[in-house]
Amino acid sequence: MKNTYPKHEKLKSKTTIGLLFSEGNSVSKYPLRLVYVPIVPEDNVPIKMGVSVSKKYFKKAVDRNYFKRVLRETYRLNKALLLENMEQPYAFMFFYQSKERLSYEEINKKTIQLFEKCIEAVKTEAK
Repeated sequence: MKNTYPKHEKLKSKTTIGLLFSEGNSVSKYPLRLVYVPIVPEDNVPIKMGVSVSKKYFKKAVDRNYFKRVLRETYRLNKALLLENMEQPYAFMFFYQSKERLSYEEINKKTIQLFEKCIEAVKTEAK
């Protein structure tokens, strides 16, 4: 499987984003948070992913953009964890919620832990 983050996997639909915030479940692994909700399959895409970094914690757009790039990269490299363990399509929103400036390695490690925690949560919900 390719480690890519193509355009059709990007979460852009306002209705899906609204659904995430109204009915979505979340898991956290400080300072990361993942909100997820099952969606209706469209175009045979198993995952839709969005990324967000709060203006509250990083006032400068340069800083927010850096952390969004890091989050997208860690997702791209570790999305196989999610794909292998999800039975139905999901929409995800990935948040960085801290003033702390973690290194790429730390964020990558936390992302793996967060994805594993999410997989466990989805499996327990399915039962």
